[in-house]
Amino acid sequence: MFSALAVRHCQAPARANASRLPAGRRRRALAFLTGCDIIDGPSVENALRIVSRFNDRVQAWLFNPNRLAPTYPETAITRPFPFNAYYREENAPDIDEDDYKLLIDGLVDDKRPWTLDQLYALPQETQITRLVCVEGWSAIGKWTGTPLREFLRRIGADTRAKYVHFTCAEGYSSSIDMATALHPQTQLTFKYDGEVLPPKYGFPMRVRIPTKLGFKNPKHVIGLVVLNNYTGGYWEDQGYDWFSGL
Repeated sequence: MFSALAVRHCQAPARANASRLPAGRRRRALAFLTGCDIIDGPSVENALRIVSRFNDRVQAWLFNPNRLAPTYPETAITRPFPFNAYYREENAPDIDEDDYKLLIDGLVDDKRPWTLDQLYALPQETQITRLVCVEGWSAIGKWTGTPLREFLRRIGADTRAKYVHFTCAEGYSSSIDMATALHPQTQLTFKYDGEVLPPKYGFPMRVRIPTKLGFKNPKHVIGLVVLNNYTGGYWEDQGYDWFSGL
């Protein structure tokens, strides 16, 4: 049994359509892919889940944990870097850095929470990588933090586990496969463009994953759980492909 921290989700202020196709075209496309005549709404949703799970398995099989995402010179940084979230920028959570603690749970040896000062004291690296949004745009940013794999080592995480799940201060959540968690560019990010991460980019900490779509890069992270149970995530529970690799 694992803590409720692993499965806490927020109520969506507005449900996003997981597919970019109109209902009629979705049914025809799915009928073509499955060889079946799909008529009712539940059948469409069930077929979408089947196709999504298939996509996840294929992407996981194709994922190379040693292949690095492209990096860029500082001259390529997108300024200003765009804000993206399911809420307005002015509604980003106001987090007191003195009270902040990163809660740890699941298959780890050391479940003690981490203060922001302790996190900032970790060895840090900088990467200039591209964030790709599911909505069709991308931007290059400069991110500084500690590799997630180093943090997992420090807390004694069981890296044979299947998933790492993140919960966020505003109620967002997402989970990733362990291979991605151990990728050298997957980062617990504390700074953007040389400055402390501002609220609009995820203060006090976000998870930067340049090998996945932007919605898999959670912001305002307050909880980390290592586990074998699939827990989905905010957008994943609404139909987005869970793996969502690049």
